[in-house]
Amino acid sequence: MCRLLGFATAGSNTSLNGVLGMRAVREFRDLSEVHNDGWGAALVTVPEESPYRRDGGAPTPETGTAIYKNTIAARHDPIFDELANTPARGGLWHLRLASSNLPLILENQQPFYASGLSFIHNGDISDDQGRNIITNRSFPVDPNIVQSTGGRSDSAIFFAVILQYIGFGFALDEAVAQAVRELRKSYPKSSYNCMIQSQDQLIALCAAGREVTSKRIVEIYDQYGRGEQAHDYRVLRYRALGEGSEGGSVSAESIAQPKGVVVASSGFEQHAEDGWTRLENDQMIVASNRTGEFRVRSI
Repeated sequence: MCRLLGFATAGSNTSLNGVLGMRAVREFRDLSEVHNDGWGAALVTVPEESPYRRDGGAPTPETGTAIYKNTIAARHDPIFDELANTPARGGLWHLRLASSNLPLILENQQPFYASGLSFIHNGDISDDQGRNIITNRSFPVDPNIVQSTGGRSDSAIFFAVILQYIGFGFALDEAVAQAVRELRKSYPKSSYNCMIQSQDQLIALCAAGREVTSKRIVEIYDQYGRGEQAHDYRVLRYRALGEGSEGGSVSAESIAQPKGVVVASSGFEQHAEDGWTRLENDQMIVASNRTGEFRVRSI
C-alpha cells in the first residue's frame, strides 16, 4: 500500500523538482510520515559522456539507469533531496506502506528492476480471506522470473506476470493489461495501480479493485491526523509537463510539441486549474520518454 509518482520528458534531463516544483515535491516526500516503510526511485538519464565510446570495457551507454532503495522513510533520508535535484529523462518514485505481514527488507523495496524495466505498485494482492498471493503455490507464474525481480512480495509476482507477457511477445502497455486480466481471475478485488518504465516508455495504470478506500487505510491516516487525504487514496492524476503552477498554462505550441507528462497518486495538491486530470479506473498513460508524447488507453 504505497504512493506512486512517475514522469517522462521529451528526451531531455529534468529533475523531479523541475517537473513538480519544490513545494509539491516536499508534500509528496512528507507522505512518508504515513508511508514510512522505505522508499525508492528509478531514474533513466541521458549520460554526459558520448554514447558507444569504447574504453577497454563495455561501450558507454546511450541511456543510463539508476536505482536507489532504502528501508527508512523518505523524509528521514537526505538522499531523497539529492535525487529530487538529479536530472533524468524519466523517473519513478515509490513510498512504501508494507502489505500485511510482508517483511521490511531491502528485497521488497521498490522499484524492482529486471530485463531493463523498473516497476512500482500500490496494492495488496490478496483474496477475501486475506491470503496474500505469495502463499498461492498454484498461481501460474514462473518462479525463476519472480526470482529475477529480486523481490519476495505480491508486487514482485505482479511484475513477474508482466515480464511473462513481454516474453510472449506483447508490447509493454499490452503486457501490463494482460497481466492485470490474468491476476483478476483469482484476485478480482485487489488493486493493480502501478507504473513501469523502460528506456523508451513510461506506463502508468489505474486499476483499483475497490475504488472506495478501505477502513484500514482510513484508520492509519487518522492516526497521523491526515484522514482527509485518505478519501481518494487509490486515485491517480496526470498533468502535461509545462502545465500548472510551476510552468503556467499550456500554449498551443506546447500542445503541438509535447514536453512530457507526470503521473502521481493522490496525497498532495493536484488541482484541475493547475492542469491535473484524473486517470479513470482501468485506464493507463502510455508515454514516450524520448519525444514527450503520451496517450490514454483503456485496458
